[in-house]
Amino acid sequence: MNATKVYRCLCDETRLRILNLLLEGPLCVCHLSSILGLEQPKISRHLKALKESGAVETERCYNWTICRIPENPSALLETNLKCLQDLRSEERAFAADLRKRRQSIRGMVGACEDLPRQIRDLVGQCPA
Repeated sequence: MNATKVYRCLCDETRLRILNLLLEGPLCVCHLSSILGLEQPKISRHLKALKESGAVETERCYNWTICRIPENPSALLETNLKCLQDLRSEERAFAADLRKRRQSIRGMVGACEDLPRQIRDLVGQCPA
């Protein structure tokens, strides 16, 4: 893993906000877009950079792209993710994003019924 590539990727607030949300568990691109209030193409562009640095993995499932933090991140990434977790209470945007994530999960229960069961189980946002 190239340290320069990782730090170049992590110096963007939107990417940090995405990682902050993914630390709570996988999300699909449409959920990231909704929570962050950004268009899907913009989210996808940031996810591309995060994937190239090894900070995020994605998986296609039907029409959805599920994003997650790698199970075994590099030591460099793991250290930086720990710092990000420690900043959650200090950064208003991070705390607000997590509140929106929790609220949107409660609000998505009905909408998630349309998602294939595999996605609901993978994202873990809807009742089984």
